[in-house]
Amino acid sequence: MSDRRIEVLTELPAATADAVLALIAAGAAEDGQPAVSEQGRLRVRHGSRPGVQHLLLWSGAELTGYGQIDGTDAVEAPAGEFLVHPGHRSQGHGRALGEAMLEATGKRLRVWAHGGHPAARHLAVQLGLKMFRELRQMRRPLDAAGGGIPETRLPEGVTVRTFVPGQDEAAWLAVNAAAFAHHPEQGGMTLDDLRDREAEAWFDPAGFFLAFRGAALAGFHWTKVHAEEGLGEVYVVGIAPSEQGSGLGRALTAIGLRHLAAERGVPTAMLYVDADNAPAVAVYERLGFTTHETDLMYRTES
Repeated sequence: MSDRRIEVLTELPAATADAVLALIAAGAAEDGQPAVSEQGRLRVRHGSRPGVQHLLLWSGAELTGYGQIDGTDAVEAPAGEFLVHPGHRSQGHGRALGEAMLEATGKRLRVWAHGGHPAARHLAVQLGLKMFRELRQMRRPLDAAGGGIPETRLPEGVTVRTFVPGQDEAAWLAVNAAAFAHHPEQGGMTLDDLRDREAEAWFDPAGFFLAFRGAALAGFHWTKVHAEEGLGEVYVVGIAPSEQGSGLGRALTAIGLRHLAAERGVPTAMLYVDADNAPAVAVYERLGFTTHETDLMYRTES
């Protein structure tokens, strides 16, 4: 299209950021979930981050598409997410945006297709990408009495309290990095990333559980409530390497689920887990979770 142009920025002006968030919301209303992850949306809201690029696709003066490239991983190929406004699809904009992202990364790119919709799968093939990762969203019902949540015991010598903002950030970041050393999207979180989340309206330290062995942080379960959807999320469970295999993860997960059911009153719990993480999938299945939908990640061959 002659009036199509793509602009690449490292920081979004406030008005442009608002337009991007509105575009993402319009896509989510059509598709059932946002095409840009929470991390990506936070980067839109909270200014520039080293290694992050924003691609804006304009049709004349109208913002029609958006893409984000995260090149902060020192080992893996840059990760990308992108979408086209529902009212402007099937016009070649998605392919143009995807090709621009490939060009910006030297054709070394990983791309998320949240929800794994057929149109996204088809576009991935057009762009020459191959699927290599499957992320499951799992759900289970909750009731205020905590029915169906197994009784679990904390390992001997472990105590639990909730997160204290301004006090626990450093210890949490250290254990999170160690627990997710194999998972750079989570393990690479910085203090700025954590503070961005603490500033969000959904953040509730009463639902952020820390387990200690003596003075040392042994693990955590951070919950999140999606009030409009009536969902409580097992946002992230992390266990220090020295405590893995002790049953602490299962115990912390149950503690968080009871909090979501009894204190927050949400009828459904959800979580994300990699499909190839068989031990974690088995734990969550024993806790009553079943697969609700799947996100797919594609990448270039190189």
